[in-house]
Amino acid sequence: MIRSARLEDAEQIASIYNYYIKNTVITFEEELVKVEEMKDRISKTQSEFPWIVYEQDGKILGYAYASTFRTRYAYRFTVELTVYLDHTASGKGIGSILYTDLIEKVKDMGKKAVIGGVSLPNEKSVKLHEKCGFVYVGTFPKVGYKFEKWIDVAFYQLNL
Repeated sequence: MIRSARLEDAEQIASIYNYYIKNTVITFEEELVKVEEMKDRISKTQSEFPWIVYEQDGKILGYAYASTFRTRYAYRFTVELTVYLDHTASGKGIGSILYTDLIEKVKDMGKKAVIGGVSLPNEKSVKLHEKCGFVYVGTFPKVGYKFEKWIDVAFYQLNL
């Protein structure tokens, strides 16, 4: 079931996200996110954009949200999308379901373009973006540094 995130989801959402902080270069954050911080992030995001979760039998298996792409007024019709899945729920189509729902929500808001950034390598995220109709627009080489290595970030765009 897809629904809007609630503040009481923050513990499960933080747990999903913290796995990626600790174990991957998918996020460039390096400090684990506390539940209270995640509540603040959910609340701030939802004041302007959708934040949704995929829940099954009371467990959140993934979440996705939209955020400001850039702060200049000319970018007001463009958003960046983010999706994270419980690492045990990968490969079940949940990411596609979340992204499809989120894309419709931002389209209904009058947005005209969505951007997805992918830390490389991340074959699953590349495939998700391509499956959802995003087009590869370029890679910024060596823009992140985590776990003692440089990381490239690819960008994908979907015009609505």
